[in-house]
Amino acid sequence: MIDKLIEICLKEGFIDENQAMHLLAVINREQHMADEVLLKSGIISEEQFMKALGIFLHWPFYRLVELSLDEEVLRLLGPKQVEKARAIPVRLDGNRLTVATDRPLRLELFDQLRENSGYDIKLALITTGDFNEAFKKYYETSLESVATVLEDFQEDELTQYYASSDLSAQAVSPESLANEAPIIRLVNTIISGAVKAGASDIHLEPFENHIRLRYRIDGVLQEVQPPPKPLYPAVTSRIKLMAGMDITERRIPQDGRIKIRLEAREIDIRAAVMPTLYGEEIVLRILNRESILLGLEQLGFSPANLQQFRELIQKPHGMVLVTGPTGSGKTTTLYAALQMLNEPTRKIITIEDPVEYQLQGVNQIQLNPKLNFSFAQGLRTVVRHDPDVILVGEIRDRETAEVAIQSALTGHLVFATLHTNDAPSAFTRLIDMGIEEFLVASTVQGVLAQRLVRRICPFCTVSYQPSASELELVEQPEDCQFKRGIGCEQCNNIGYRGQIGIFELLISNEEMERLIMERANTGKLREAALRHGMVPLRADGLEKVRSGLTTLSEIMRVTRE
Repeated sequence: MIDKLIEICLKEGFIDENQAMHLLAVINREQHMADEVLLKSGIISEEQFMKALGIFLHWPFYRLVELSLDEEVLRLLGPKQVEKARAIPVRLDGNRLTVATDRPLRLELFDQLRENSGYDIKLALITTGDFNEAFKKYYETSLESVATVLEDFQEDELTQYYASSDLSAQAVSPESLANEAPIIRLVNTIISGAVKAGASDIHLEPFENHIRLRYRIDGVLQEVQPPPKPLYPAVTSRIKLMAGMDITERRIPQDGRIKIRLEAREIDIRAAVMPTLYGEEIVLRILNRESILLGLEQLGFSPANLQQFRELIQKPHGMVLVTGPTGSGKTTTLYAALQMLNEPTRKIITIEDPVEYQLQGVNQIQLNPKLNFSFAQGLRTVVRHDPDVILVGEIRDRETAEVAIQSALTGHLVFATLHTNDAPSAFTRLIDMGIEEFLVASTVQGVLAQRLVRRICPFCTVSYQPSASELELVEQPEDCQFKRGIGCEQCNNIGYRGQIGIFELLISNEEMERLIMERANTGKLREAALRHGMVPLRADGLEKVRSGLTTLSEIMRVTRE
């Protein structure tokens, strides 16, 4: 081997003949291994040595900066396995996993990798600098997964914590475990993983034999590896402790807030705990200030809708409604409108339940149901403080609707949300609540219905041919180049990254007011709105498909009747 390595270095031009003779003399005199002498001599670099060793062993040599590493392949080995074996997974071909190492002679570790991973391991070589850089980039600085954290939980530790999932059979109480370092790390990992993935919500759901952990990413729930069932009571106690809840109370729902610092920024989380048959279900809402405080131009309005909506929200008085289901972006749209109107010449007051985001220069009121302080009572108080613009978080009942209508009649511009499926239904919903037809007709200036659809990931966009059934939805499909995301590292292999709104904007007019006074049904109101230029939700969505912003399947998902 000694002569062969020196010969390869000579042949590859790494050393000359005089250097080769010198190295052979040192090896024979000091009885050291060739690799030690070659590296310590300073005559050749580590990269040259690894290349020579690769030629000798018939192993490939890689420079990781020249490789595009697949995140799915990198996940095949956990950080602790990678660090222990000094081996980075770089390629998967069938059942053969190629790992690149800077320690090629530790063959017993690669036998362990083969046994633990279930793959046939093929070795390649990299330099120590490349390994360290790759490990830091892909494993050390990336946020840990639940699976990674659980590698630290030995079987005896699990047994020590919980003999069974039955609370009465536990030797150690969940409350006492809530401050144990492994539990703290596990909960922090669940939260940080959601933040890294861009999730808006974390769902932890207990069932008879397992726990389900899901992240809501761009409006769609995605399942990830959950904590084991025996640890769930301790996880629950830890979250309740962080949220300021009573950790000994498991019979009633509780709400709280969590503030943590993650990656040099503070994260606000709204926590809700609810007892179920097999334990307490937890939902954590991640409040991302950057994602909600957007300008109107960033929401996805078409140029025509944007111009009309800007004109609508600058009216001196009246009511503007934003409708849609939970999670459709209504609050984001209203906050964008308030930011546009937020000037020293206007006084703006909001009534919200709860106040999730603070708006600079806006007076925000938090409801308190325990003190019987409702939307209606808040509105009655607000109008005595001389506001120009009022935002009502949600019109839920007749009393709130009546006070909001009266506020609009007395010279205030009132924004409010309402749960209806489309824009015309907002008028009939108010009438069904008991509001007089003439009041609805004279105060509601416009209604914006909206949904959120996922954007195509810009990093993996490709053109494709839709199915015949999909093409039936699109007028003149020959003029449209259909696109979709195939999945990449940037979008967690989903094909989508971020969200964009689709809108249906109804501007009230004389014909609409007449129909409302006649108690016309939603169908007739819709026909009149379309005659006056309203673009339906699906049509607005299909225009975004034509623009390559989203896919047909997304539009069908959110507009299917």
